[in-house]
Amino acid sequence: MPRLFTALEIPRDAALSLSLLRGGLPGARWIDVENYHLTLRFIGDVEGHVADEIANALDRVHRPSFPIALSGVGAFGQKKPHAAWAGVSASPDLTALQAEIDRICQRLGLPADPRKFMPHVTLARLRNSSPLDVAQYLSARGNFSTLPFRVGRFVLMSSRDSVGGGPYIVEEAWPLSGADTRTSSRVASASDASRIMR
Repeated sequence: MPRLFTALEIPRDAALSLSLLRGGLPGARWIDVENYHLTLRFIGDVEGHVADEIANALDRVHRPSFPIALSGVGAFGQKKPHAAWAGVSASPDLTALQAEIDRICQRLGLPADPRKFMPHVTLARLRNSSPLDVAQYLSARGNFSTLPFRVGRFVLMSSRDSVGGGPYIVEEAWPLSGADTRTSSRVASASDASRIMR
């Protein structure tokens, strides 16, 4: 059973900037560049019919395309760091999109995510990295930022259990209004999504 979550994809230019942050941190397992994403709502392991309900409900999200920029770096787990990440500049549009998806998931009976939404792109999973090494890594890269890029769609992704996250598969995608659909890749149909998830 795949593990599902909604996410934003990271465009090539921003992913290239993120890839330049790799290295220089003992104990880090770096995320592959093609697996960079910004999680909006973790859903978890669900049955195929629930996945279909989620996909159908997400069809009702109608929001405008918006710009975001990646900015700053940080780590989760202060005394025992377990992940390094790149942050996202404040974006009311991003917050509103995430909140709407979260409300839809809760209406479908999915448990609320106990963690407060903190938009980020995971750079590395950390194992036995010392807090001092992590602090030095972060301070050397604290001024990281990308040029703003336009978010043209959000996606439902799946992951299989694997070491280090990924591979992630886009199961279905929903364009945001005003987005240039010629530049977005093929949008999977609902039947594709259900076939993949079963």
